[in-house]
Amino acid sequence: MKERLQKFLSRSGLVSRRQGEKLIQAGRVMVNGQVVTTLGLRIDPETDQVRVDGQPVTHPGQRLTVMLNKPEGYVTTLSDPQGRRQVTDLLVGLNERLYPVGRLDYDAAGLLLLTNDGELAHRLLGGRTTAPALVRLLKLLPDRTVLELTVREGRYHQVKRMCARVGHPVLKLKRIAYGPLKLGRLPVGAYRELKASEVAQLWKVSGPP
Repeated sequence: MKERLQKFLSRSGLVSRRQGEKLIQAGRVMVNGQVVTTLGLRIDPETDQVRVDGQPVTHPGQRLTVMLNKPEGYVTTLSDPQGRRQVTDLLVGLNERLYPVGRLDYDAAGLLLLTNDGELAHRLLGGRTTAPALVRLLKLLPDRTVLELTVREGRYHQVKRMCARVGHPVLKLKRIAYGPLKLGRLPVGAYRELKASEVAQLWKVSGPP
């Protein structure tokens, strides 16, 4: 069954549908060796070959979102010039190609979502509304302080920059929740597929399209 090219790109997990439209208009998408720059083209995902920036886009399978308990010492990018380990290396046994939703620093650990649903990822990351962070003191020790922070936006090095501004450089950082989802007792380095009800919660909290 044929579908619009931008929908195919979104279902592949590569981009949202709107971002797919921008890629097409920028001339970065090829179908069967021909550059496509106009919207509205319908393709057959089973037979047509699609490339973005010269790289093949795989046929999207079932939509899948997983929760990973990221260890320290892994990058959340899909390529690393330094050759460091990637979080996707931990997804042993999965045939679907998943993309991280946002990032956790190389030296940070905890809850990380990965998905092949480009539209969901875009919805979760698209907000730019700034809201105050909530801070709770968990433990005060002679050489360090343990804080629990709740932030409503995920900007670059946000937690580290916030703590540095008040004279508290971060020694260790672990994300234990993402929206309505809790890390729970998921072992370090392990992952699990989200339940349908959990995915529905993510769609609910991601706001209007």
